[in-house]
Amino acid sequence: MRFFSNYCNNDVRLMGKTVIITGANCGIGKETARDIYRRGARVILACRDINKATEAVNDIKETTSSAGEKNPEDKPGQLVICQLDLSSLTSVKNCAQHLLKTEPAIHILINNAGVFLHPFEKTENGFETHIQVNHLAHFLLTLLLLPRIIESGPGCRIINVSSAAHLGGNIHFEDLNLERSYSPVRAYCQSKLANILFTKELNKQLITAEIQGIHVYSLHPGVVKTELCRYMDASFFRGMTSIVRLIQPFMKTAEQGAQTTLYCAVDENAGKESGLYYDNCRTARPSSKACNAELATRLWKRSCELLGLPSEVGFQELVKTISGEEVEQ
Repeated sequence: MRFFSNYCNNDVRLMGKTVIITGANCGIGKETARDIYRRGARVILACRDINKATEAVNDIKETTSSAGEKNPEDKPGQLVICQLDLSSLTSVKNCAQHLLKTEPAIHILINNAGVFLHPFEKTENGFETHIQVNHLAHFLLTLLLLPRIIESGPGCRIINVSSAAHLGGNIHFEDLNLERSYSPVRAYCQSKLANILFTKELNKQLITAEIQGIHVYSLHPGVVKTELCRYMDASFFRGMTSIVRLIQPFMKTAEQGAQTTLYCAVDENAGKESGLYYDNCRTARPSSKACNAELATRLWKRSCELLGLPSEVGFQELVKTISGEEVEQ
């Protein structure tokens, strides 16, 4: 048994749909792309490493059955690569501009990419790696693509892959970079809490602006073996990596880890919900901090300020003007 592995058991087809997945070249992102490609969607793998993304595309195509040759309705979709380096806000903006030019519709955005227990380092934009890659960059990407997503509704979905690690998280507004006392664990937990708060506030902003047809989700993929060993010794203690390897047989595989993302992306019941947190293909209750509406609003405004976006304007105005805004680089 691999830590309560439920599966997204439905055969919903996604022909005619465009799905963007960040970090889709490996792990649960790649398995999410594989499943959605089989459902007939146009899948855009937004990845930093083009070579690894190309390898992922080739693997997905090679391992996908040729059922579509017998039944056109079962034909797989398309796989497209788009360069995206979340540690660079310039890259985020360039990626969004490219997608807005090439994609007439965006139906599902899956903010999947992330870093885990990274040693202290600042990005070229001056932000600590976890808070930028896991939160700020996805915040910006989502807002830049939002006008197209709104046009593509109803039934569009935005999915933020968080983690149960948010339970130990706090938002350190006075020191988001955690420079005063850095810990990779604290940095990761903070960024995962930010994912859920962003989901909560985005849902509120959409409702307040009376923008219908977009559903937003955050989720815990489970304890997945593919993402846990790098930097373990440096983040905890020497030998931690070896301990983790001992319990790897009981962890979720990447395919199992992708199931809750897929549930949020395609399930009919999930399509009736928005702003909630999911674990093992069902709704779950996150931490009290993750449910704090004031904290979510404060983080939204602070994120806008850090990205050079207007933080006090109405959501409709923000959506209308953001494509023309000069984002701080």
